[in-house]
This record gives sequence, C-alpha cells and structure tokens, in this order.
Amino acid sequence: MVVCGDDGLAHRLAAELRTVYGEQVTLVVPPNVRIARPPVVGRARAASAALFDRVVSATVGRTGGSGGGGAAGSGAGPVSGVGEGPRGERVLEAVEATEAVLAEAGVERAAALALVYDDDETNIRAALTARRLNPRLRLVLRLYNRRLGQHIEELLDQAAALAIGDPDGSGGGAVGDASTIVLSDADTAAPALAATALAGRGKVIHTDGLVLRAVDLPPGAGGGQDAVEQGLFPLALLSPNGTGPEPADGRRERGPRLLPDDEQVRAAGERAVMVLEHVSSSAGAAEPAGRGVGVVPPLASLFSRRLRWSLAGIVGCVVALAVALSVVTHIHPVRAFYYTLLDLFAIDDPAIGAPLGRQLLQLLSGLVGLLLLPVLLAAVLEALGTFRTASALRKPPRGLGGHVVLLGLGKIGTRVLTRLRELHVPVVCVEADPEARGLAVARRLRVPVVLGDVTQEGVLEAAKIHRAQALLAVTSADTTNLEAVLYARSVRPDLTAVLRLYDDDFATAVYRTLRAAHPQAVTRSRSVSYLAAPSFAGAMLGRQILGAIPVERKVLLVAAVEVGGHPQLEGRTVAGAFRAGAWRVLALEGRQGVADGEYRLRGGDRVVVVATRRGLAELSGHRASPTHPPDSPG
Repeated sequence: MVVCGDDGLAHRLAAELRTVYGEQVTLVVPPNVRIARPPVVGRARAASAALFDRVVSATVGRTGGSGGGGAAGSGAGPVSGVGEGPRGERVLEAVEATEAVLAEAGVERAAALALVYDDDETNIRAALTARRLNPRLRLVLRLYNRRLGQHIEELLDQAAALAIGDPDGSGGGAVGDASTIVLSDADTAAPALAATALAGRGKVIHTDGLVLRAVDLPPGAGGGQDAVEQGLFPLALLSPNGTGPEPADGRRERGPRLLPDDEQVRAAGERAVMVLEHVSSSAGAAEPAGRGVGVVPPLASLFSRRLRWSLAGIVGCVVALAVALSVVTHIHPVRAFYYTLLDLFAIDDPAIGAPLGRQLLQLLSGLVGLLLLPVLLAAVLEALGTFRTASALRKPPRGLGGHVVLLGLGKIGTRVLTRLRELHVPVVCVEADPEARGLAVARRLRVPVVLGDVTQEGVLEAAKIHRAQALLAVTSADTTNLEAVLYARSVRPDLTAVLRLYDDDFATAVYRTLRAAHPQAVTRSRSVSYLAAPSFAGAMLGRQILGAIPVERKVLLVAAVEVGGHPQLEGRTVAGAFRAGAWRVLALEGRQGVADGEYRLRGGDRVVVVATRRGLAELSGHRASPTHPPDSPG
C-alpha cells in the first residue's frame, strides 16, 4: 500500500493500514510534514514516533547519489529521504508525487495507492500519472469537489479498462481491482460532527441508502435493561461520567466499550448506553433545507416586520372607509370601494353638494392617501435594498436563540454547515477569512455570518453565543478551537461544546479538564482525520465504508459486506452472527428496517454491518497487529 499526502490524514491512514490491517505501507510526505508528530495507533505510539524522528533525521540530508536507485538515483533527486520501519513500512520525503517519486515508492508493484493531499489538483495530477504507471492499481483519491470527483472517477476507470484491454469493463476481477474510488474527508466527518453538536437529538448518520439514528440513554433508571427488553441494538457503553478520584484498585474502565453484548448492557450501572433506535431507507427522505435557494430572497423577507404592519393598517383603513361609504350613501359595496380608491389616489371628483357624511369620508380618504405615499416609498426602497444585499452576508437577527454557532468555514466547516441546514438547525457562522470557501455557501443558504477573529473580544457575543444551544469549533488550529470553547464557557458555562482536535493526548487532557470544570455541560472532541481514515483504508482494501458513528474519541464503522466467502456470517442467523466488541449485522440491502434476528444469512446476501476497526479488519481477512489494543483512539 502506498499513501501520499501532506497533512495528518496521510499519517492516520498509514497507521490504520499498518497497525489495524497489518499491511506493508510506503508513506510519501513532504519534508516539512515531519515537524508535526504523526499519529500512531495504540501502545506503539511512543516507539514508532521515536523511530520516525530517527528515520527523518538520518535521511533528511541524503542525496540521490547515495542510494535509493531508480528514480532518485542521480544528483539531488525528487526523493530527499528514505527510511525503513520495523515491519517493512517506508517513509519517503518528497515535495510532490511526481512520476519519479511514485516509481520510487513502488506504485508499479503496489496493490493500492491513496492520494490524500489537501489540494484537489495535486491529487488528480498524481492519479493520472499513477494510472499510466500501473493500470491495474486500485486508486483512492481525496477530492473536495464532488462533481469533479465523479468525472475523474469515470475517466480513470475508463483509462484502466483501455490499458488492460477491456474497454467494456467485462474482464472481471482484473478491471475491478483497478477501480478508482473518490472520497472526501469532509463528507465523511461532517455528519458525525453535526450529530455530535445537537444535544438532546438522536445522532442521525446518513449512509448510502440508509438513515441510522443513534441515541444516548442516560445512566441508571433501567436504561440498559430497557434497551435490551425493547430489542434495540446497543452500540456502545459510554465512559463513566464521574469526575472524582479514581478507585484505589484502578479497576474502573476508562473509555467506552464498543458493541457490548446484552449481559454487559444490563450491568452498565453508571454508564450511559448508545443504542441504534432507527434504521430506515433514505429514498423517501425529505428534500434538504436550503436546496434551490438562490439570490432571489423569499417574498416575506423583502419587507421588514414594521413595514408589513404599516401596509396591513393602510389596507384596513381602506376597507373601513369603503364599508362606511356604502352605509352612508346606500350604494353597492363594490362601487363604494371604487369611490374610496378614487378619493385615496386624489382623482379629481370633489363631493360638492353631496351629503355631509360623503364629504367627510372623502377628506378622510385623501388623508389616508397622503399616509400611503411614504409607506409605498419605503416599501420600494426596502425591496431594492433587499435585492442589493441578497449577495451580501446576513447578520444574526435580534432575538435569535437556540442556534448552533459554527466556527470555521473551510472544507470541513462548509460541509458541516450544509448538513446542519439539511437538518433544519439554525446556524450562525464565525469566520476570520473574508475569502473563505464556505462564505459563498452561507450566502446562498442565507445563514448569518460574523466576520472576525474569534480570539478577539466581542466576536462570539455578536454570534449570540449566550443564547446558543451549542458551539462547534472546526477550524484547522487546535489552539483556536480550544480558546473559543474556553471563552464561550466563561460566557455560558452550560454550553454544549464540540471541538475539532487532532492530537489524541491533547484531546484527552482537554476533555477531562473541561468535564471536571463544567460537569453539567456536554463536551466532545473529534478528529476529522480519525473519522475519515477508516473509510480510506477500507476503500484501499476494496471495502465499501458507508459511514462512521463517533463514540467519544473512538469510532464505529458502517460497511456493506458480501456474505459469501465470510464464514463468520454465511449460514448463521443475524443474531448468531453478532460478535461482541467486533461486529453486528444491522440490515440486509434491499430490505427496509432492522434485519430479523432469526433470518439465516446466505451466500448471495449483502448486509450492512456496524463494526469496530479491528472487527472490520478481521472480516476483511486481515489480522490486527499484536501491539494494537482493541480500537484504541489512534
């Protein structure tokens, strides 16, 4: 397996393949990436991090003439450093994935290549080169642009078919192994981040064709017992919520327990239980909010509330005058309404010689007409102003409350914003960069935005943080996210806070400290690369990962699996195929709802399973590294 990237996702993916699946991995990273400590899974963290530092230190000064051969064999080649790991994995330092670098990484002999650079163009250029070097290579690309990703996927698959000699794609497995899969870490992580921020609501995870709704049952009061009796699928036992001193014997289990059996759920005690409450087909899902919203605002937003009341008052006066004229002059109400409009618009027909009541009504109609002129002028000006500012950013309206404050409108923040609006959740965004990619989406969805540095005083107040239900900090800087949450907690101690934190040790320390300081508030931390890496790893191994369900700093994967060829599933009932701590069958493709526990799985079935990372590796025919504890947060 070859992994090329320039940020934390590359290191996460390499660690996932190497430690969970036991694959041989070559990691290609730019030289400056070594400044940030790469993530390593499980107890091998310290040893592998030290090894990586030694490898980089020993190789950063190498030149191409001192070894390496092939692509880096002459002069100052494109590969500036090459190192070997204890299990055969290599770390190559190169500024970009050129043809020479890919050849040095062994793409011509590799089974799969993941291109996870942050820039879409870099990934596409490297993918075209890799497909030419090895037409049978399985390619996994990280692309943010969905439409472009679809076209690139078709193009590369067609190129592979032509190179292999099967333009119709009927050659079977050879062409199938050369598939191209386009994924987005933003699309993978956004549903989980959005669900985590919605305290008091079920965690709704949308997968291909399914909608999964997971809810947390509070500890005690028979929560775990009720879940078992109601036939709900327990997904995890959450960490104990106590913040006091640890027991003297140290036997309290720290961290959540994934996919527990019924006995463990019944004995949950002080631990909350996450259960799967609902499984349904997404075919009939409602149209997401915000789709089709263009620059033309809705009619109700053209005029302010005060102006609408003024117009309503004028209309009421006109109707009252017409009724009074009909009563006084004994004429038909329609003609009376017509006469009133003539008087209202000052059309010259004075009521000379008419009864006194008619004359008074004519004077009143003229007065109402004078009042109508400034109202009409204000309506025109407001409508023009609304159209003029339709392309501008909205400000948070007065009286706004119960919303989610979203900090950061980069790739991740933009996808989270779209997901929250699909769930009809009111959002106020905070962004420091006036050129951020998510501002156009916020403008199209008419979401209020506060432009400013969140570390500056008054920015969060402008976003109405004191009346918000949650703060979702998803910038790429851990310290900025932490500072925003700390300041928000000083304003609103019970605020639900979700942080995007990359480093696990840092996230654990932050979580425990915030939980101890604010025991009544919900605090969650998430890592985008940790949520996305299993999907990329599964794609490199030919697995279809449908989604991820975050459980504190761990993750459960939802995957589609063919029953045939899996003795752990084939011939067993749905209930009998369950393995605690590893996997559980949720549904059968093509059938709505939860799978019947007595249904016996056949070789031709295709099922949707929820699994731990280690369990999915076992289903894939791979054995996790012996140094890898069960699903530790990598």
